[in-house]
Amino acid sequence: MGFFDFLFSPPGKKAEFVLAYEAAFGNKIPASRGLGLLPFVILDTETTGLSPKSDYILSFGAVKLKGFQLSMEDAMECYLQTPRRSREAIEVHEILRPEELITLEDFAERFLSYIGSSIIVGHHVGFDLEMLTKALKPFGFRKFLNPVLDTHSLAVRLEKGPHYDSSMGKPGEYSLDSLCERYQICLDDRHTASGDAFLTAQLLMKLLKLADKKGISSYGELIR
Repeated sequence: MGFFDFLFSPPGKKAEFVLAYEAAFGNKIPASRGLGLLPFVILDTETTGLSPKSDYILSFGAVKLKGFQLSMEDAMECYLQTPRRSREAIEVHEILRPEELITLEDFAERFLSYIGSSIIVGHHVGFDLEMLTKALKPFGFRKFLNPVLDTHSLAVRLEKGPHYDSSMGKPGEYSLDSLCERYQICLDDRHTASGDAFLTAQLLMKLLKLADKKGISSYGELIR
C-alpha cells in the first residue's frame, strides 16, 4: 500500500492516545463561563499546497491562551517527516537536522495531548483542521470534538455584524496581514507555522477584548 493509499484508507484501530483524547470530553464547557476562563489553543500549519487530498503538513505551530495571557513557554512547534521529496519539503528540511524531524505518529500523539479539550482557534482554520484530520486518520482519529473558533469569522462578526456577507467586502480585507495591520500587531516571522500561530493568538486577544466591549462576555455568546 502506498503512502497516500494509507492516508486515505478508512480510519484504523484507535491508538491509545486517540482514546485518551476522546475521553477528555465528558463535560461540556458551561455556556455562562467568562471569556477570561476559557482555554484556547491557537494553531497553524504549513503545508506543501492547498489540497487536503494530495498535500501534507510540513510544520505545525501552536500556542495556548487563557485569562487573556499567552503561555509562550508552553508553545508547540514541530517539523514533520515527509513521505516524498518536494520543493517545499527540501526548502524546509535542508535547514534542519534529521533528528529535528518527527514521525507522523509522534506528532499525532503530542498534538492530541497538547490540544486536549481546549477551544481550537486559527485563521481560516477549516483548512488546518482538514489537513490535521488527514494526518491523524491512520491512528483511528475520525473528527475533532473541540469547539472551534475562526479569527476571520470572528473579526467579520465583530466589525460588520453577524449577518454580513464577507464575500461582498474588499479583497483581502480580513486576511491575517490586513487584520494584524488594523489592530497594530507587528508582522514578525510571517509565513511560518509558529509565527502565524503567534500572530493569530495576538489577534485573538484583541478580538476577545473587542467582543467583551460589545457585550459578548461568555462562552455561549462567543461560540454559536
